Amino acid sequence: MSLDKVRQRAEQDAKSRGYHLNPDPGFLNDLLEGLKTNEERYGYPACPCRMSSGFFDLDRDIICPCDYRDPDVEEHGACYCSLYVDEATHGSGEAKPVPERRPPEKQAKALGLDEDREVEPKVVRAVQAFETERKLFYCKQCGYVTFREEPPYVCPICRAKQELFAELKTSLKLWTT
Repeated sequence: MSLDKVRQRAEQDAKSRGYHLNPDPGFLNDLLEGLKTNEERYGYPACPCRMSSGFFDLDRDIICPCDYRDPDVEEHGACYCSLYVDEATHGSGEAKPVPERRPPEKQAKALGLDEDREVEPKVVRAVQAFETERKLFYCKQCGYVTFREEPPYVCPICRAKQELFAELKTSLKLWTT
């Protein structure tokens, strides 16, 4: 994957949502290099500013553009890593810090923390709490179906908000390994 292709993909996605890419050329290049490196390493463009586990199912929420991008840009003018910014932030040339929305238990999972390691008890409890069964969710607007712990913040197909997702009930027991 070339850096130009990574840039084109990010530019297309930004344009489709009415966003811009970070106006600082050096910073933007570093972020795009990070996406390229993660895609070559893991096979998917994991967020360059977060710890990735290397397991698609654990990193699904931080595949760029991540699940947290739209709420971050809406509330703070930029996403967590400031790759995507709104019009005002782009015009000012300076993104403000954005607090991390990714739940601590998902961060702990990405770090591979488990009970065998010497870690703070609250981190162990967070990891244990994260070990939930995945469910099927569908978007009521376009019909997109996903299998995860909770629905995404926005539908990757039609951009409907999380509230438009509903859980699909099945009569089959879904087993995961």
